[in-house]
Amino acid sequence: MRTLVLAVSASLLLIQTAAAQTPAWADKMFGGVTTHDFGVVARGAQLKHTFKMTNIWKEPLEITQIRVSCTCLTAKASVSALQPNESATLEIAMDGRQFSGPKSITIYVSVGPKFVSTATLKVTANARQDVVFNPGELDFGNVARGQTPTRQIDVEYGGSADWKVTEIVKSAAAPFELKVETLPTPAGQVPRHGYRLFATLRADAPAGPFKQELLLKTTDAASPVLTFNIIGAVQATLSVSPPGLAVSGLRVGESQTKKVVIRADRPFRILGIDGLDEAIKAQIPDQEETTIFLTVTIQPNKAGELRRQLTIRTNLDKESATITVSGDVAP
Repeated sequence: MRTLVLAVSASLLLIQTAAAQTPAWADKMFGGVTTHDFGVVARGAQLKHTFKMTNIWKEPLEITQIRVSCTCLTAKASVSALQPNESATLEIAMDGRQFSGPKSITIYVSVGPKFVSTATLKVTANARQDVVFNPGELDFGNVARGQTPTRQIDVEYGGSADWKVTEIVKSAAAPFELKVETLPTPAGQVPRHGYRLFATLRADAPAGPFKQELLLKTTDAASPVLTFNIIGAVQATLSVSPPGLAVSGLRVGESQTKKVVIRADRPFRILGIDGLDEAIKAQIPDQEETTIFLTVTIQPNKAGELRRQLTIRTNLDKESATITVSGDVAP
């Protein structure tokens, strides 16, 4: 009897272990990307990351709960529900002032209500105490397109005077230029060792939010690379509301009419709309205004997934706007 009990107990343990190791189906929302490592960061660094999530199933999903294992991290979804084939983001913010050394945080994203599952994400970072960023990140805030403000961030090192930053690595697509100076020391104070970085937004920076991670390569063999973020948002001359038109309950031969509002900071005229055809039509107003109401008629001629991007061309210099039409069409 004792042998039987041990055998049953061992079988149950194997089943529980296998279940614990099996990823939840909700993990698939994140397309296989369920971890992010910020690497080595300075004390006080404000770290941000975006996970993309997509509802790949035929049932709508509600995000019922988001939990984190540490108060030094916040996670917020861009939407509360995802329709089939719809994508959204999970925005992560980690406060480097609240931990030192290596840190691993677990994020639990639960969905439901018809089918319930919880995705598990891992975020890691290693905060050094001998390097300080002030401020914790470089934030341009909201900037009108064409403006070129400059922001600065200080990188101060509290260790050996031999420490140096040998290279700063940024994406070629970064919408700003960098300049670096030795960290100045105010008169009468103890000399500071480090650098002051200046970032200047380019006049041709494209509209929309941006987040760029910069790598600082140093002479420290133990931790040769530091990271920090430069973030901001360039405000487009044109704004579209809503930016996406969702089609639901539509059959072949039927039609739905949607209203779109387009605004600008000065009067404009719509010159044309790319992407229109017999299935998607629009009434283009002939007036020049700061606010234009656009009527879009969707009348598909075949069943299946509908996904189309419309590009609205205007008489404003190099300014256009886009609208996405998406949904499923029944026979």
